[in-house]
Amino acid sequence: MPDLPSADRSFTSEFRVRYAETDAMAVAHHATYPVWFEVGRSDLMRELGLPYAEIEARGYYLMLSGLHVQYRRAARYDDRLRLTTRVSELRSRTLKFSYALHRLGEEGAPPELLATGETHHIATDRNYRPVRMPDDVLERLKP
Repeated sequence: MPDLPSADRSFTSEFRVRYAETDAMAVAHHATYPVWFEVGRSDLMRELGLPYAEIEARGYYLMLSGLHVQYRRAARYDDRLRLTTRVSELRSRTLKFSYALHRLGEEGAPPELLATGETHHIATDRNYRPVRMPDDVLERLKP
């Protein structure tokens, strides 16, 4: 099994705003932020040794049950972004991820907070019935 990330179970993803993610004013569309959150969540899960494909192969889904985004500043085409994703709450059947999205400036400039958010998930079986997550999964996800 891979080494776990830092004790707070967070992971940082870096990427640029693509042209297709922007509107006519070169501003990232608000619907893109949840997609970026999914990128961060998938990266974190892989880092924890729990890729979604493996979770699903074991017969579980982590279905989205809630989403919140607090927009603070606009991301723009070609901005360099850093998304920090962490497990912020864990119960036997539910899980919450928290996100902080920053724009990376020139060398030495402090990152600028663009958005924060949360996604809430419920573990289900293949028939979409809520189930308890396996103990080894819970252990890996502990905040």
